[in-house]
Amino acid sequence: MLLTATRSEQDPIEGRIPGNKGIWAGILSEMTEFALLFGVYFIARAHFPAAFREGPLQLSLFAGTFNTVLMISGSYFVANAVISIRENRPEVSLRWLVLVLLAACGYFVTKYFEFRWNVSHGVTGRTGIFFTVYYYLTFTHMVHVGWGIMGLLWVMVRTKTGAYTPQDHEGMEAFASYWHATDLVWLIIFPLLYLLR
Repeated sequence: MLLTATRSEQDPIEGRIPGNKGIWAGILSEMTEFALLFGVYFIARAHFPAAFREGPLQLSLFAGTFNTVLMISGSYFVANAVISIRENRPEVSLRWLVLVLLAACGYFVTKYFEFRWNVSHGVTGRTGIFFTVYYYLTFTHMVHVGWGIMGLLWVMVRTKTGAYTPQDHEGMEAFASYWHATDLVWLIIFPLLYLLR
C-alpha cells in the first residue's frame, strides 16, 4: 500500500502549454527579433563604451521606471483575468482586462511624454549611437505593445460576449502568453538602456 502511494506521488503530472501553436510561433519570432536587436546593442556597446556609459544619464529614469511598473502590472492583471475565467467569473475577468488596457495605454502616454522630454533636451536618434539603439529598441517594443492592445481588445469583446468558458479559453491564454513575452522583453530593455553604465 505504501509502495503504491509513493509511486503515484512520483508519477509525472500531465500539463499543457497555454495558448496555441500560432501564438508561440509569434512569440518565437518576437524573441528572435529582439535577440538580434540585443546583439546589435552589445556590439555597439563594445565599440562605443563611453557613449553607452553616458547615454543612460541623459534619459528619464522616472519614465523608464514608470513604464516598467505599468508592464509588470499589466502582466499581473492579465494573469488574474485568466484565473477569473478559469473560475467561471467572466465579469471579473473583464474587469482585469480593462486594467490591462489602462496599463497598456499608460505605457503609450508615458512614452509620448518621454520622447517629448528627450527632444526638448536635444536627445534624438541622431544624437549618437546609444540613442540610435535606444530609439530602435523602444520603438520596436512599442509596436509589439500596440499589437498586444489590438489582441487585448479582441479578447475583451470575446469575454464580454461569453465566448470563453473555464473549459475553453485558449484565446485568452494566447493573449496572456504574448503579453508576458512582451513584458519580459521590456524587463531586458529597461536595465540595458536606463540603468547599465
